[in-house]
Amino acid sequence: MNAVAGARVIPLHDPERDAARRSRHVEVVPEPAQQQSETPDWERRLTDLLSFARRRIAGDYQIDEFGFDRDLTENVLMPPLKPLYEKWFRVETIGMSNIPMAGGALIVANHSGTLPLDALMTSYGIASEHPAQRHMRMLGADLVFRTPLLGALARKSGQTLACNPDAERLLSSGELVGVWPEGFKGIGKPFKDRYKLQRFGRGGFVAAALKTGTPIIPCSIVGAEEIYPMIGDIKALARLFGFPYFPVTPFFPLLGPLGAIPLPSKWYIEFGEPIRTDVFGDNAADDPMLVFNLTDQVRETIQQSLYRLLTQRRNVFLG
Repeated sequence: MNAVAGARVIPLHDPERDAARRSRHVEVVPEPAQQQSETPDWERRLTDLLSFARRRIAGDYQIDEFGFDRDLTENVLMPPLKPLYEKWFRVETIGMSNIPMAGGALIVANHSGTLPLDALMTSYGIASEHPAQRHMRMLGADLVFRTPLLGALARKSGQTLACNPDAERLLSSGELVGVWPEGFKGIGKPFKDRYKLQRFGRGGFVAAALKTGTPIIPCSIVGAEEIYPMIGDIKALARLFGFPYFPVTPFFPLLGPLGAIPLPSKWYIEFGEPIRTDVFGDNAADDPMLVFNLTDQVRETIQQSLYRLLTQRRNVFLG
């Protein structure tokens, strides 16, 4: 007893000591998800392709009345656009929240670039970045559907002919529809007229939106004008091949196939605030003045957005 009379009594459970011991000896065990390495992208992609092949062989896929094959689009047609979208053009989207999560809506965009890559990049951007990963059903010119192979692929990717009946059916079914009213006048204009909108036709897209009561979403695309600077048009060759134009760029046809590689300009795609059409009444589409005014409003909105984006851009290739 005397030997320990002056000793300090150490309690069995000292909070400070126990905390220090735990901090020295207790190892943090990672969660099971952290212990497992992430699946490589190539392995996941291969698995998806094998699953896709099994579904095709078994006939386990659907095609809608317009020919849209969602399974083929998501697994075969869309993936090759990813490096072009993310690495080459480095596309940045603005205002994606203006696209509704569900229900019909009409996206109206400016058209440029000699080849319609702007439509493909817009479609891919919505499918990959929108929270609902919606597919945009694009309205295309009849030349697209007359071209062998290209026409079939366009149908399978969800495109249809740019006519009011098809547009109205898609919008009424709750689909997201994309239209480029400038048509070939937009993508085939000379480089000196870049970012100057051409005529929007007679407003057929506005009439379709009014009949279905769906919102119109102006879309402004900056960057596409510089991918193939068009400095000439060989009209004789255009007539020979049945094209609306035969472009001459600084690199094509001088460099042959190499001249067909697009320049890596920096892209911005902005989706503006929706313009409501359900506030004009049932017969609004029959009012030519209303259709004209709304068409002009959409065009002017896109033009002003283009000017604003261009003033904010410091460099064509760096953004």
